[in-house]
Amino acid sequence: MSARPTDDLFVRYMKAFEDSAKHTADCPACQGETPCAEGAPIHERFARLQDAYTARQKQR
Repeated sequence: MSARPTDDLFVRYMKAFEDSAKHTADCPACQGETPCAEGAPIHERFARLQDAYTARQKQR
């Protein structure tokens, strides 16, 4: 039985989610409306990958 191919987009999306959630948990500034300077790119990457993954799922 062969292994299922790795979905690179999904893996990157889940890693970005993990990074965003971890940063938010450790950063009081990112728990509010405006993320800190360090957190903003982390959260933006997660949002971009989430949008890409969701768009791809809608196409299937």
